[in-house]
Amino acid sequence: MQTSEYQGMHVPENRSTHNPALKNIGLYLIIPILAIAFAEFMIYSGRVLEAMEVHAVILLGLSLSMLYIKNEEIQKTYQALILLPILRLVNLSMPAFYEETLYSFVFIYGLLTIPVTIALTHQGFSRERLGITFKRIGFYIPLSIIMGLLLGIGEYLIIEANYLIPDLSVSYLLILTFIMVFLVGLIEEIIFRSILQNRLEEFLGSREGLIITSVLFGLMHSGYGSMGEIFYTSFVGFIIGFMFYRTRSLPLVTMIHGFINVFLFGVIPHLL
Repeated sequence: MQTSEYQGMHVPENRSTHNPALKNIGLYLIIPILAIAFAEFMIYSGRVLEAMEVHAVILLGLSLSMLYIKNEEIQKTYQALILLPILRLVNLSMPAFYEETLYSFVFIYGLLTIPVTIALTHQGFSRERLGITFKRIGFYIPLSIIMGLLLGIGEYLIIEANYLIPDLSVSYLLILTFIMVFLVGLIEEIIFRSILQNRLEEFLGSREGLIITSVLFGLMHSGYGSMGEIFYTSFVGFIIGFMFYRTRSLPLVTMIHGFINVFLFGVIPHLL
């Protein structure tokens, strides 16, 4: 099996080309990925109820498929993909939070910790591969704030997000930062980077895993109804995913993601 040298670890490359049991890998992956993309484009076009129905079918289909498909790699990949319809259905199924508020994130991402934790513990990756390390954290904190500001400005120019806090007082900024970094950023980065990107790297190879994860990350922002937002967040997902690949630091990508949201939903709208 070919491996690529990475930071003292060996990251498997293109295992499917060496495993005859995975010769239909394209079929196994393209169906759920295209189904997720289709559901997200329905949300983009305003057909939210129909999109929820499609995501529910995807969730059911992936769940049942894991009972019948014996290949462990495919099972784990489906387990990673299944988190995307769960994320979307939880996000859209909260009647108390039809209007986006700061505390809606607490409820939504608090619930998501359950399936995410279950999936995380069943993927079989080491702590190093998952990015659970605090190496160079003193350097990563200011780096993530700077990147969060720059990428947040770019996103604000596209969607002109409303602020989620009434003012820029220290107390509100601390609450916003805690929610966006330790809930939203952490949960989404575990889903997209620690689980999905790692699994697709294992299954397809590093480049393909990074690209597919980035596109899916962008598509999951279809709710803003902006094609520019989908392309931009795919670009942001690629940057964050590449940094995760190079550093294998979950805290770094979590903070970048979180601070993008802090600037996007807090600082920038108030200042502008």
